[in-house]
Amino acid sequence: MATRYWLMKAEPNSRIVKGKDVKFSVEDFEQVGTTPWEGVRNPEARNLMKEMQIGDKVLFYHSSCNTPGIAGFAQVTKEAYPDYTAWDSEHPYYDPKSEEVNPKWFMVDVQFISRAAHFVPYRLLRDIAAGDAKPPTDIEYIGEEGVRAIKGNMDLVHRGRLSVQRVQPGAWDVIEQMAKKGGGVRR
Repeated sequence: MATRYWLMKAEPNSRIVKGKDVKFSVEDFEQVGTTPWEGVRNPEARNLMKEMQIGDKVLFYHSSCNTPGIAGFAQVTKEAYPDYTAWDSEHPYYDPKSEEVNPKWFMVDVQFISRAAHFVPYRLLRDIAAGDAKPPTDIEYIGEEGVRAIKGNMDLVHRGRLSVQRVQPGAWDVIEQMAKKGGGVRR
């Protein structure tokens, strides 16, 4: 099966939930290398993770911060399995309705690949999606096809709140290009 592309959000700033810091930045991800993507408690996001396969590519996204955006790249290394943190009453994402014999929540393992050489801010993607058919002058290299890929195929700019999202191949290619070449800085 062909590689599929995803976006997964994490919070880069400290936030304490039940005495545990749920911060997970690109620096943290780079340090741990591979991590279970635990704590997803939205049914749609859970179902998307259940579709993921080993080798699928992931955009690592900084969320709930002053400048949200794409900070790195990763890949799926283990397909969906029960999220055992849901059964731990001490864990920030404990869910008393999830049971080991009938798990409600799932997670995948994700491996850090690289940081984005140039952070790709959400604001830039939003501006591209809201603009006309031509790219902003500082990122002309994405061309009109790149603008169409972001405008029409990027769930992030249309349904921004979901913590796990599909990314269409055209949008992936444009974002990968922007992360390598930079430009279009918006804060």
